[in-house]
Amino acid sequence: MLIIGEKINSTRKSVDRAVRERDHKAIAELTVKQAEAGAGMLDVNCGTLDAAEEPETMEWLVQVVQEAVDMPLCIDSPNPKALAAGLAVHKGRPMINSISGETDRFNQVLPLVKQYGAQVVALGLDDNGIPADREKAITVGSALVDKLVAEGVAVQDIYFDPLVRSLATSPATVVDTLTVMETLGAKYPGIHFVSGLSNVSFGLPERRHLNRAYVVLSVASGLDAVIMDPMDQIMQALISATEALVQKDRFCLSYIKAFQSGKLNV
Repeated sequence: MLIIGEKINSTRKSVDRAVRERDHKAIAELTVKQAEAGAGMLDVNCGTLDAAEEPETMEWLVQVVQEAVDMPLCIDSPNPKALAAGLAVHKGRPMINSISGETDRFNQVLPLVKQYGAQVVALGLDDNGIPADREKAITVGSALVDKLVAEGVAVQDIYFDPLVRSLATSPATVVDTLTVMETLGAKYPGIHFVSGLSNVSFGLPERRHLNRAYVVLSVASGLDAVIMDPMDQIMQALISATEALVQKDRFCLSYIKAFQSGKLNV
């Protein structure tokens, strides 16, 4: 499982303040904490800034984070200019968050994917928005993957996000999401699936229980990357256990390694 640390995001008040004040130390400390907790990649997002400020800020943020850790980043912004600024200074192979089937977004982000040979988060929506049911989601997702592959993007570089919604308003969302991953996984061998776990519990109490249950079900259906708080050691322990149970960790070698390192003592 690829753990993508979610905490360097300016929607968090402390990060927004650190970014605006160019607090190198605060960003570096948060970066190191996530890496030490087991993140394999870090999402970086400064989208709360004005669109005119965001590109220069993203450039600064990418450099500060990669000075603190030798780790690839998932550069996250709805602003193509901010994506381009971050990619220009990124060391190593990046991930772009995100492209979609929306015409403008696809046309703006695809050149960046090609220019930097980036892995890319592909959101399962198009010009009509988020599909209302699993059948439409499979159709929209297939069309997006087909377009990316036709443009020369390797299927193994695509991290498809089926866009799980909140159970509070969409009772079938998890069952639909699992079906979408299973169907697209069979149709496109080698494709990856990624999810932001907290979406499923939005608006509900004791959200951590729903988030953790969702990740267990999703691993069994093909999820192999998560955007999450890597400091949630219970979540990480559940991921390790689930991967062992569904034969993604043969002979439980990774599970045993996690135990030996103390990561299961939660």
